[in-house]
Amino acid sequence: MNLFRSLRLRIFLAMLLLVVVASILIALVTIYQYREEAADYHRDRLQRKETAITKNIEYVLKNTTYPVETENIPLIFKNKIYEIKDVNNLEIFFYDLEGNLLKSSKPTFLKDTSYAPLNRQVLEAIESTPDKRYLVEFEEDGQKYQSSYSYITDPSFKPLAILNLPYIEDDDFINKELRENLTRMGIAYFIMLLIGIVLAYFVSKYITRSLNQVSQKINETRLDKRNKRIEIDDNTTQEIASLVKAYNSMIDELENSAAQLAASEREAAWREMAKQVAHEIKNPLTPMRLTVQSFQMKFDPTDEAIREKMDEYSNTLIQQIDTMSSIASAFSTYADMPAQQDEMLDVVRITRLALEIFNEPYISFQSASEELIAKFDRTQLIRVITNLVKNSIQSIEQQQPANPKIDVRVFAANGMACIEVVDNGLGISTENKPKIFEPKFTTKSSGMGLGLAMVKNIVETYGGIISFQSEEGSGAQFIVSIPAQI
Repeated sequence: MNLFRSLRLRIFLAMLLLVVVASILIALVTIYQYREEAADYHRDRLQRKETAITKNIEYVLKNTTYPVETENIPLIFKNKIYEIKDVNNLEIFFYDLEGNLLKSSKPTFLKDTSYAPLNRQVLEAIESTPDKRYLVEFEEDGQKYQSSYSYITDPSFKPLAILNLPYIEDDDFINKELRENLTRMGIAYFIMLLIGIVLAYFVSKYITRSLNQVSQKINETRLDKRNKRIEIDDNTTQEIASLVKAYNSMIDELENSAAQLAASEREAAWREMAKQVAHEIKNPLTPMRLTVQSFQMKFDPTDEAIREKMDEYSNTLIQQIDTMSSIASAFSTYADMPAQQDEMLDVVRITRLALEIFNEPYISFQSASEELIAKFDRTQLIRVITNLVKNSIQSIEQQQPANPKIDVRVFAANGMACIEVVDNGLGISTENKPKIFEPKFTTKSSGMGLGLAMVKNIVETYGGIISFQSEEGSGAQFIVSIPAQI
């Protein structure tokens, strides 16, 4: 069904149908015209023969030595009837005014009816017509016949007898001409059909070319890039020009809306980021204030334990300052990514190097190949690996399984260099899966929730993808895939 929804195909089929229907109609009209001409031809031919035979009969009656009376018709035309028949190639029958056969050019006419008298209907029809002539058309055994009845008169125009001329409509010649004409027309129609197919193809292609261009441009329209306007020439049809004009107008409005949306999203992102930074910095400031106030109220220079209290006070402040520094570093790292310094790296070697900073005995590493080259920033790749492994360590610490393990594996698949990190930690709940890569989302009591968002940002910048599978309470599997140089 979808095939017949194509405008180009519909135009193509419509033009072909027009050619075929026109050909069929012309053929039908031709056949009808031939049949009408055949009927007119037979009527005119019978009339011409009847006129010629009548003149011959008048000539015989004028020159006969017999009295011109009805009962003498067989004697008058005893031999002449055969001469007239041979000259005009038509059978001749004479009937008296009562419809009884007087003389014929052959013993019989139609089966067992040659000598039958004329029926009353024929006699009344001859009598009632103005020209005293009656024509009967009939068909028998698939053959068409005409039979003409008219009066023979004496020199004083008194009816003597009834002349009957049976005529067989022989259409063999006309049918032959019709077949030859239809054959010639069929060849011409076939050539027209071939021309119509070619013409319909190019016409439909020309009509739908601009529509396909508009459709392609619409499919390429994106909010995150600048979309090109469609340029048309002066020969483009008015309908296509209106469609292109509407598309270009839509592109202009889309560009304005996209710019406004981007500006609005940037403002909203910075406002949200500012709120998060303020919130995270405020958390260590409160215990710092309380520590300072407590120290101020309890400070006694003469106290023997003043040195220990000063150390405790200093350690508390240093700890909170480190927390604030960690917060600032996390946001700074997320905002500055990616600072790309691309180089050809051995993913196997870099992954093994990144794992050396971890002392957990349950971390294992394996690689399907000794070397796997990819174009990446060394620092960013290490950051990706360490963040994934740290998440797995924290997940295991929350779950505390009897046999903790983190398996890191490097392999190649479908032209991609893949790094897989699998743990048997806490896992990810169903409701948290859609939010796992969102900035500031975290299920831990500490941390900014920027680790996985940063990893996703880095990986997608290099044309890679990150995916995961997890069941709550059964651990998680993260796979990072980046284009490999194979």
